[in-house]
Amino acid sequence: MSVAAERIDRLHALARAAAADGDDERASAYVRLARRIAERNRLELPRQFKRFTCDACDAYLRPGKNARVRLRDGHVVVTCDCGNQARYPYE
Repeated sequence: MSVAAERIDRLHALARAAAADGDDERASAYVRLARRIAERNRLELPRQFKRFTCDACDAYLRPGKNARVRLRDGHVVVTCDCGNQARYPYE
């Protein structure tokens, strides 16, 4: 694992902890920083990181707090408070 990948994992953990403490601005800053590191080093973000962050506002999503999760026919719809929706397939 590269240094950049380790740093992205660490920032994911910090964003999760900050969101759990209610500090949404700090969690968003961690998410933005992790995305920039991934772009610079041409790395793909981990699946769990992608699923729990909003692409539009960089918020760390917590279902029931700042995100709504709904099951539809063959996919999960995650809606952020900003209105952005993400759809993920499931079987």
